[in-house]
Amino acid sequence: MTKPDFSKMSRQELRAYILAHREDDEAIEVLIKRRNPNSPTYPFPQTNEDLREMEEILKKKLGSSGEVI
Repeated sequence: MTKPDFSKMSRQELRAYILAHREDDEAIEVLIKRRNPNSPTYPFPQTNEDLREMEEILKKKLGSSGEVI
């Protein structure tokens, strides 16, 4: 099986491909490199307080009540 040309795929097509081929690390790497340059970046949490802040940010972004499923 030959791999598709990831550079010719739209972001949505690439995402769909990755969902169907989760083991394809090359495709995942291509998608990561295509990130939006205007997206905010967050430092890796260094303290417990940083970790709590990151959890709050993720909860807001995901629209979650914070309940563990």
